[in-house]
Amino acid sequence: MRISLVGVNHRTAPVAVREKVAVSHDRLSDSLSLLSSYVPQAVILSTCNRTEIYAIDTDSHHIQDAALSFLRDQSDTPDTELPQYVYLSEGSEAVEHLFRVAAGLDSMVVGEFEVLGQVRHALAVAEKTGMVNLPLRRVFQSAVRAGRRVRHETEISQNALSVSSVALDLAASVVGDLRDCKILVIGTGEAGKLAVKVASKRGVSRIVVASRTKERAQALVAAWGGIPISLDDLADELGRANIVITCAGAPHEILSFCQVSETMKRRPGLPLVVIDIALPRNVESRVGEISNVLLYNIDDLIQISDLNREQREREIQKAGGIIAAEVDKFTSWWRAFEVRPVISALMSKAEEVSSKQLGKTLRKLRPLSKEERESLEAMARSIVTKMLRDPIQYLKENGDASYTELVKELFHLDIDKRP
Repeated sequence: MRISLVGVNHRTAPVAVREKVAVSHDRLSDSLSLLSSYVPQAVILSTCNRTEIYAIDTDSHHIQDAALSFLRDQSDTPDTELPQYVYLSEGSEAVEHLFRVAAGLDSMVVGEFEVLGQVRHALAVAEKTGMVNLPLRRVFQSAVRAGRRVRHETEISQNALSVSSVALDLAASVVGDLRDCKILVIGTGEAGKLAVKVASKRGVSRIVVASRTKERAQALVAAWGGIPISLDDLADELGRANIVITCAGAPHEILSFCQVSETMKRRPGLPLVVIDIALPRNVESRVGEISNVLLYNIDDLIQISDLNREQREREIQKAGGIIAAEVDKFTSWWRAFEVRPVISALMSKAEEVSSKQLGKTLRKLRPLSKEERESLEAMARSIVTKMLRDPIQYLKENGDASYTELVKELFHLDIDKRP
């Protein structure tokens, strides 16, 4: 049994590809149900930077092919297109990758803390869908623990940026002082909350929050201030805004070319900065062709995030040490888990032989007292335990398939027929 990873991220695929395979929070449960017809046990982790499938099976090549087929079918991409953007790994390499993701080391913005919650959410939804077995649950729980340790034991998340804050930095580099700006935030998920929070702390003069339901927008502005609106009232606020940040989890575009074009006709000479950090994108790509409109998507934030990585390089090295220790800890558990059926069968067979031989011996002896009989039984169990202690420990520490097969042959263990 091996863990396999199939995924795309901001390093391997452009946003146009990533948005095709992205799975929103609202669709995660349904997507897992569909995935169950491809692989028996799996977790989908989908963020603005990545979509990854972690799956477990005895045949890693089969599981990777099946997961890739799922991504291809769901994204409706040609057979020849998607593989060039996909990365594959298995075993300890896949485990280490997940741990680095949970720690924020594999994010576009190093140290961002939202991804840890996304890893927990991915596991929780997969468990509800019945797609998680013990090894898969354990690897995700271990990843969360590694992510927490990195945040508590290093300063990698101290004053950490987020995709939303980087978006506002980009906007400020274009329009200047944010305190003189009017910002429209479309979306009330985690990214939207962070955008409103950062805008509020930076003293933006007017913050408007738009959502499919006005109640969600009201809940967000209650905490950080601003004006709540529904998407039905978007046109008027779009005409007033200097900056628009879109981060809604919608499966379709929210701002079209025609809509923005009509808006710009009503505000000649007033530029508009639109930063689309949603995946799939909320803004039609042709909007960037409109005069006086500057359109950016999440991939345009890479230059700022690269500077953030350089500034946190020392903490990245510390975090790497923590992750290595956590990977070793998980690997030890995995080895012990893998050889558990062999160890159980070996112990059972040894105890069975010991019990039969003890029974034969007892029948040849005079009747023994209860205490004498229990002493002999304890001695027999102790001999079995001590004789097998070193072989069992060796199996736990080095128990790959070749060792376990050798033990099964040497002792004629029939693991498959055991319950």
